[in-house]
Amino acid sequence: MKLTKLLMVVVVSATMLFVSCKPKDADIKTAVEKALSADPSMSGTTVDVKDGVVTMGGECKDDACKAGCEKIVAGVKGVKSVVNNCTVAAPPPPPPASLTTVLDAVTQQKVKDGLKDIAGVTVEFVGDKAVLKGEVTQANRMKIMQMLASAKVLSDVTGLTDKK
Repeated sequence: MKLTKLLMVVVVSATMLFVSCKPKDADIKTAVEKALSADPSMSGTTVDVKDGVVTMGGECKDDACKAGCEKIVAGVKGVKSVVNNCTVAAPPPPPPASLTTVLDAVTQQKVKDGLKDIAGVTVEFVGDKAVLKGEVTQANRMKIMQMLASAKVLSDVTGLTDKK
């Protein structure tokens, strides 16, 4: 009888010791949050733990960050599995085209060559525009406009006046 009671006490004590050594969800959550906070790119993640299963949420900057979060969380003691519900942020829009672009030398030469046969017309390149000045006939104005369109050049032709 004494031996049975003694064995029963040993079994109950061992069971209690085994159960109490298992990490608690709150401890796992704290460890996971600490591990994630070590990397600033993973600061936007949220963590929930239930029965050792970690569910992550929030926004990551890219797929590599998302995979990195999952790998870090899976390495924490007590984590049985990881549910990664993180979303990947949309890439930023491309920067707008600079307003101070300059026409390349080849394009400038193409415009100059197109104007060399038209007397009295001058061209000046300002940023990404060709500014034309002078006095032209209606036929020459049409040639100039066609040449500028084929060269794909923005132009300011307000300085051109009609010959009479």
